[in-house]
Amino acid sequence: MKKILSIVMGGVMMFGLASCQNSNSKNIPADVVSIPRSAENSNKSEKQPKIVFENTTHDFGRVVAGEKVTFGYKFKNEGDKDLLIVKVSATCGCTAIDYPREPMSPGSEGVLYVTFNSTAKKGFQNKRVTVMANTQPSATVLWVKANVVNE
Repeated sequence: MKKILSIVMGGVMMFGLASCQNSNSKNIPADVVSIPRSAENSNKSEKQPKIVFENTTHDFGRVVAGEKVTFGYKFKNEGDKDLLIVKVSATCGCTAIDYPREPMSPGSEGVLYVTFNSTAKKGFQNKRVTVMANTQPSATVLWVKANVVNE
C-alpha cells in the first residue's frame, strides 16, 4: 500500500512541476522585468523606467446607448531604463484595452487604446483602467467617463 501511495504522490508531483512550464511565454530580458525596490529602501541611483501619460482621464461626454467609443491615452517612457507594461485591467467587461506589449526604450512614446461599449449602460459611467508596469509605483490608474443616453 505504501508503495502505491509513493507512486501516486510521485506522479502528482511530476504533474505539478510540468504544469508550471509555459511554452507560450516569450523570453524577455530579466533587467526589463525587474521590480524596483520598495519606496522605503529605494536606491535613487538605480536606473528605472517612468511612465508619464499626457492625460489620465478622458470624458467621452454624451454617448448614445449601444455605441462603442475609443480613446488613445498617449504616454512616454521618461525614465532611463526600458519600460514594460505587464498588465492592463478594467473594472468592467464593457471596456476593451489595446496596448504595446514589447519593451519600450527610454524616450519612446506609445498609445494605450481604451474602447468603451455602452450597450446595456445607462446614465453617468466612470470606469477605472489600471496599468501595471515595471515602474515605481507599479500601478497607474486611468479613468474613462461617459454619459450614456437613449436616442
